[in-house]
Amino acid sequence: MQTSFHRRPGALALTLALAASAMVPALAQDKPVQIKLSSWVPAQHPLNPALQAWADDIKKASNGSITAILFPSEQLGKAFDHYDMARDGIADFSYVNPGYQPGRFPVMAGASLPFLFANGKEGSAAIDDWYRAYAAKEMKDVKYCFAFVHDPGTFHSRKKIVLPTDVKGMKVRPATSTVGQLITSLGGTNVQASAPESRDMLERGVADAITFPWGSIGLFGIDKVVKYHMDVPLYVTPFVWVMNKGKYDAMSAGQKKVIDDHCTSEWAQKVAAPWADFEFAGRARIAAQSGHEVYKLTAEQLDAWRKAAAPSEAQWSDSVKKTGEDPKAVMDALKASLAKHKSAL
Repeated sequence: MQTSFHRRPGALALTLALAASAMVPALAQDKPVQIKLSSWVPAQHPLNPALQAWADDIKKASNGSITAILFPSEQLGKAFDHYDMARDGIADFSYVNPGYQPGRFPVMAGASLPFLFANGKEGSAAIDDWYRAYAAKEMKDVKYCFAFVHDPGTFHSRKKIVLPTDVKGMKVRPATSTVGQLITSLGGTNVQASAPESRDMLERGVADAITFPWGSIGLFGIDKVVKYHMDVPLYVTPFVWVMNKGKYDAMSAGQKKVIDDHCTSEWAQKVAAPWADFEFAGRARIAAQSGHEVYKLTAEQLDAWRKAAAPSEAQWSDSVKKTGEDPKAVMDALKASLAKHKSAL
């Protein structure tokens, strides 16, 4: 009796072990995949830890079969090239500013029209929710993962800008092609420079002003070369996180599902949130620095800016019509998404 008593728990354990192994998801047997993530902002930028946390969650969800290495600071290529880097497989995922290539992504350019977004967190869920209807067509060379925005940015300049007429004759580094159209319509000159190059452009007098979010002004050292800061949520820059199609196609069905589960509006907001907090806090940091003037606009001045922005929307509409989309429907959809996610101005 004693022998059989001791044998039975062992048999039961074996049966349970066999049953458990039968239920282990396919992910456990998936071949290991390593993905290269490319970010062009400096290593200390708050976006990088958020992207790393996203990758860590993918590793956990894939039972360790998908691991990632993050390359910040333009290690794999220049900021302007990141879309093509994902397309060509130089990076498996890359962080893209679509506005760095004017005219290439006309639908997405609508999100950088002035006076639309009130915030960066909910605004990121809103832009992603909206753009999913257009991404497969407009960014067909890559697998779209999600879109997001920074907290609203504004003019930071060497001379004070109060009214739209003040931009005439100025050299401005615009954040996006849409903001660039506004500068041109006001009689200013656009100076193209990626974020990492911007301080040098301002320092050398190649540019007089920049449109930039608040926290990054200090991060990129631009606070050393500008002193006037217009306190108004003028614009946001749309960004996308995109994947190389070949890398995705080579994954197992289970691994693809893990990637799909991490390419959502919820993840867009999660990844954007730390950066949004950082940018929002930048306003107070700059205001506390001696030698800097942070100034608000009157209702009349703000109204003048809204009127000045109208031609930019007309230009954007023309570019969208050429793609076969209805610009009014596109903009109505964006505004509806902003209202839904409580991020409309």
